Amino acid sequence: MSVSQILPLILLLPLIGAFINGTIGKSLSKVMVGTIATGVMAISFVLAVMAFMSVQHGEPVTVHLFTMIKTSSFSLNARLFADNLSLWMTLIVTGVGTLIHLFSMGYMKHDAGYYKFFTYLNLFIFAMLILVLGSNYFMLFFGWEGVGICSYLLIGFWYQDFKNTLAARKAFIMNRIGDLGLLIGLFLILGKFGTLEYAEVAKAVMTEGFEISEMLIFGITICLFIGATGKSAQIPLFTWLPDAMAGPTPVSALIHAATMVTAGIFLTVRSNYLFEHAHLTKEIMLYVGLATSIIAAFIAMRQNDIKKVLAYSTVSQLGMLFVALGMGAYTAAMFHVTTHAFFKALLFLGSGSVIHAMSDEQDIRKMGGLRKKIPITHITFLIGTLAISGIPLLSGFYSKDEIIGHAFMDNKFVFGALMFSSALTAIYMFRLYFVTFYGKFRGTHEQEHHLHEGPASMTLPLIILAVLSIFGGLLNLPGVFLKNGTHWLSHYYAHNVAGDGMKVAEHGDTTMTLILMCVAGAMAVVIAGITYTVYVTKNSIPKEDADLKGWEKASAMKLYFDEIYNFLFVKPVLWISEKGAHYFEGAFLNRGVVGIAKVIGKSGDLVRKIQTGRTDNYILWMVFGIIGLIVYYIIYYKN
Repeated sequence: MSVSQILPLILLLPLIGAFINGTIGKSLSKVMVGTIATGVMAISFVLAVMAFMSVQHGEPVTVHLFTMIKTSSFSLNARLFADNLSLWMTLIVTGVGTLIHLFSMGYMKHDAGYYKFFTYLNLFIFAMLILVLGSNYFMLFFGWEGVGICSYLLIGFWYQDFKNTLAARKAFIMNRIGDLGLLIGLFLILGKFGTLEYAEVAKAVMTEGFEISEMLIFGITICLFIGATGKSAQIPLFTWLPDAMAGPTPVSALIHAATMVTAGIFLTVRSNYLFEHAHLTKEIMLYVGLATSIIAAFIAMRQNDIKKVLAYSTVSQLGMLFVALGMGAYTAAMFHVTTHAFFKALLFLGSGSVIHAMSDEQDIRKMGGLRKKIPITHITFLIGTLAISGIPLLSGFYSKDEIIGHAFMDNKFVFGALMFSSALTAIYMFRLYFVTFYGKFRGTHEQEHHLHEGPASMTLPLIILAVLSIFGGLLNLPGVFLKNGTHWLSHYYAHNVAGDGMKVAEHGDTTMTLILMCVAGAMAVVIAGITYTVYVTKNSIPKEDADLKGWEKASAMKLYFDEIYNFLFVKPVLWISEKGAHYFEGAFLNRGVVGIAKVIGKSGDLVRKIQTGRTDNYILWMVFGIIGLIVYYIIYYKN
């Protein structure tokens, strides 16, 4: 099969799975529903691998589907575009997505909405594939909105609990703010270039002698960044992501690892030729990402919900990614997107396995000693913890070191801040690991009796992701390890991404690289040892929120972001709505409508009196009418 034949199939298979389960899924067995949903994902992944092998050393492939709008000066087409960036993202989305679907077969098997869950999950993947495989910004925006509505459906999947509905609504509304910025940016691009096609915009920007006003390029790029801020949860639009934990755990894994939050990174990397002309936007992106990374890591320090710790961890890692993008280190950012997909999917699915074993308990203060009860989950969760903490020779160590190395060469202040953020990451992740898996069990007797490892459909994805979390760093191995074959991902992206617009990573000398790697690795190891001493040797247990003071209280209360937003935005909107309902709607609209109705009613009463039903009365009025017309004719027309 040719790439042009494969691409539509990759896109359509998840949609077919969603259609089958959405129409007849209720009449099928749960095994059949899960097999269909997971099977179409697995086939999509195999097809993505085939397309990847065909395109990685060749020219990008464009597949025209149909034309949506065509005028004499403008056309808007539905096209698929396969280059190194889009196919790499497709591999992540379909590969990690397949494992999450497989895990869901065991995790959700007792849920009454099983078929509906897999319908939404397949639709989520379909929307994300449109986003990454589209050839223009309109296709991206279409998929962008698709993942938005699917996230709303999945976050609020257990809608019987009103808190889940509120979390879904919060995610949807906050993302609409970012989406407005993106939409304005697309109109600015259309106004300047007359097209939304990536290739045509890239060609125009990269033509020698290209000129654009600083104000316009800033407007375009800052609007794109606002869109990315919403989807990829950066300050100030980040508070929806931790609340998104209300959905089933596989949804959290999918959002955080392979789909929604990576959309903003993809948009920025895809538009790198625009951002390279907007130095102010890149500066803003860098420092917003830096602030997000540190603040989210600080908040994670005293969270006790196992999924919320990981949620704030994602926000922090995304902030680090935007720091990389702000420095122009696009390949380093994509490298960390890839490894982060491995170990964050592993950690979320691992937390799901813990929650499944603990009969839906998510508070780590009520866990403890689980390493002997669920050994596969324990080992794989440990690998994920080591990877994200930057322990040497695991995937996260290499990808984070790549970004930190860029920061060292670019800005020493940013380098120090990223090292601090990395230190916080290691602290809260080892705290989470040791409190959950070591010490005595602190749950109920019933929970302890129920403790057991999940079925093979849950443990197999954990094992595969653990292997990827260990060896994922080989994708862009630094040159200090091998003379040849290193920085594979950098060379891969340098070939044909965005018309050769991708800025290839620059690497320092071998000695400095080794020093930085040793410092970062040693820091993570030392933190692991200190955390072990605090939570295992001394058997410290996280305090109740009411007993916390100072910075610990601020961390546990999430720096009061929700309270501040509630005071600044939610309460004023509610107040305006209440007053508007009382005065405008009650006093003006209602009285106005009632007043008009009364006037019409009175008029009807008057007219009704002359409608007697007697023919002689009607003839009399006709005579009066004729006389009136004759008089009018004589007065106005004869004169």
